[in-house]
Amino acid sequence: MKTAYIFPGQGAQFVGMGKDLYDSNEGAKALFERANEILGFRITDIMFDGTEEDLKQTKVTQPAIFLHSVILAKALGESFKPSMVAGHSLGEFSALVSAGALSFEDGLKLVAKRANAMQKATEQEPGTMAAILGLADVVVEEICAEIQEVVVAANYNCPGQLVISGSVAGVDAACEKLLAAGAKRALKLNVGGAFHSPLMEAAKQELQAAILEVDIQIPICPIYQNYDACAYQEPVAIKENLIAQLTGAVRWTQTVQTMLADGAESFVEVGPGAVLQGLVKKVDRQIPTSSASLTA
Repeated sequence: MKTAYIFPGQGAQFVGMGKDLYDSNEGAKALFERANEILGFRITDIMFDGTEEDLKQTKVTQPAIFLHSVILAKALGESFKPSMVAGHSLGEFSALVSAGALSFEDGLKLVAKRANAMQKATEQEPGTMAAILGLADVVVEEICAEIQEVVVAANYNCPGQLVISGSVAGVDAACEKLLAAGAKRALKLNVGGAFHSPLMEAAKQELQAAILEVDIQIPICPIYQNYDACAYQEPVAIKENLIAQLTGAVRWTQTVQTMLADGAESFVEVGPGAVLQGLVKKVDRQIPTSSASLTA
């Protein structure tokens, strides 16, 4: 049975995330404490007992989701046997660590650098994102290309749901045209910046050096990367795709389709929430999905 393990990205966080792991598993507790040391602040205090506002800061959110996902995967031990892995945006880093391509420490340091670089980029180049519902991807792409301001297709989440990203003026202009073209809804998202767009170029440059320096091993199974939705195990290609990811689109719809074509028979989501399971079901209603659990 080919099982695909999938790892969520930003937006999946909730107060209390990971506390059951910390309390019930000694190995997990040790990893959380190691993370507190690496980060230089007690992220566990914010994850377990902080406010939603505290948890929403990019420098907290990204490491928090990464830690919840990776530590849960490690706590699964022998029962974690992926045939293939993928992660949505930030989740790609969780997938790489869980599949043995990156060490826990290197993965966490990269995620912290990524979060800080993205935060800085949003301050330098303010932008926003919007979810477009009920239009074909090609129509969204064509309308974005017509806009004079910066606006691109950023997250191909599932058929009929595509997130656009760019300058505030660009996203506003695109939303107006997309609604006129028949979109059911154009929902501005409560995000800090224009993620996965050209406005993240400064973050990409900052993170590139760190990614090139880090040691990436051949993962235990193929990882399907956001940049082009293809399977990789070769470390140099994995690094190139990770670098391109910050300004490139998250091709999640295509990733799920490729994994299904390559024989995935079930999908297990590792980390907070169940958003990705819902997106997988939008691609194939029949495919079994579940959340990873120590009690399963």
